[in-house]
Amino acid sequence: MNLLIVKLSAVGDVIHTLPSLAALRKLYPEAHITWLVEEAASDLIAGHPYLDRVLVSKRKTWFRNLGSGKEIGRTLKEMKTFLEDLRDRPYDIVIDFHGLLKSAFLVFLSRGKRKLGYDSLQELSGWFYNEKVFEDMDKHAVPRYLDFVSHLGGDRENPEFHVPVSGENRIRVDRLLGERGIGPGDPFIAVNPVAYWDTKLWETEKFGELCRRISGELGTPVVLTGSRGDGILREISERCPEAVNLAGETTLRDLAALYGRAALVVTTDSGPMHLAAAMGTPAVALFGPTDPKRTGPFGENHVVIRKDLPCSPCLLKKCDRRTCMKDITVAEVLDAVRGLLRERRERKKG
Repeated sequence: MNLLIVKLSAVGDVIHTLPSLAALRKLYPEAHITWLVEEAASDLIAGHPYLDRVLVSKRKTWFRNLGSGKEIGRTLKEMKTFLEDLRDRPYDIVIDFHGLLKSAFLVFLSRGKRKLGYDSLQELSGWFYNEKVFEDMDKHAVPRYLDFVSHLGGDRENPEFHVPVSGENRIRVDRLLGERGIGPGDPFIAVNPVAYWDTKLWETEKFGELCRRISGELGTPVVLTGSRGDGILREISERCPEAVNLAGETTLRDLAALYGRAALVVTTDSGPMHLAAAMGTPAVALFGPTDPKRTGPFGENHVVIRKDLPCSPCLLKKCDRRTCMKDITVAEVLDAVRGLLRERRERKKG
C-alpha cells in the first residue's frame, strides 16, 4: 500500500501533522508512506522513522528563479524531476492536510486513488478531492488533522509528537551552550521573540526587560533563539547583554534539541512555540491576533497570555494599533515564568 501526505508548510503546521503521521503508521504498519513538504520545514521530517520517503517542493525557489531569469535550465530540470518523483508510484491514499489550491493541485497531479481533503472549498481546493472530511474550525489543529485518521478508521487517542532529533543535534547543542557557560545539567530559559506576522510581535524593549529580570531576579540564564541577522534579537541582546544569543546557529532539529533541554520557553505565536510543545517543554505563549484554541501550544503545562479584547482574534497580519500585544506587561509574563518554574521544581521533587 502507498500513502501520500501533503503538508507543505509552515513549521507549526508540519508539527501539528506529526501525530497524524504516527497514527497513520500505526494504522498501516506495512505501508510505504511519503510526505510532500516545502523546503522551509523539510528538516523536521527528513529521515523520520515513520516515513519511507520525503519529497521536497522548492516552489518558492523555482518561482523566484523563473521570475528573475536565473538558472532557468537547472530550475526546469528540477521541476521536471520533482513531478516525475511525485508520479512514480500509484498512491492508494493521498491526504491533503494543507487544504489550499497549491496543495490540492499537487494532489491532482499525483497518481492517487482516494484523494482526501477538507470540505471547506478554501481557494477551491475541494474540487480536487474525491473524498471529503468535515473541517471543524472550532478544534485545535492537531485533533482537526486527526479527523482524517478517524475517517480512515485509525486511533486518534494520545497524540504522538515524534521529532527526529539525533545524538548529533544534542551534542551540537551541548557544545553551543557549553561554550557560553551553560553546562549539561544547568537550567535555562529559552526566549523566542520572533514571528512572521508583525501583529504577533511583542515590543522589543519589553523582551529586553523580561530577559534582564529573568537573569537578575530569578538567577536563570536566558538563551535567545531566532534567525541570523534578525534585528529583534540584536536589539534584545543590546538591552540584555547577559543573554546568550544563538541567532542563526541552530537548525530546526538543533532547536528542537535545545528546547528539549530548556526549563521552559517564552515565545510568540510561532513555529518555535509549537516545536517547544512538541518536545514536551512548557511554554509561556504570548497571543494577540490569533486564537489559541486553534493554534495554541498543544498539551499540558503551558500558559497562554492573551488580552480579551473585542477585536481579538482578528487574524490580521497588519494593524496600526496592535493593542492586543502592547497591553501584555512584563510583570504578568514574569509571573507566568515563575509559576512554571515552581511547578517544574515540584514535579522534580515528586
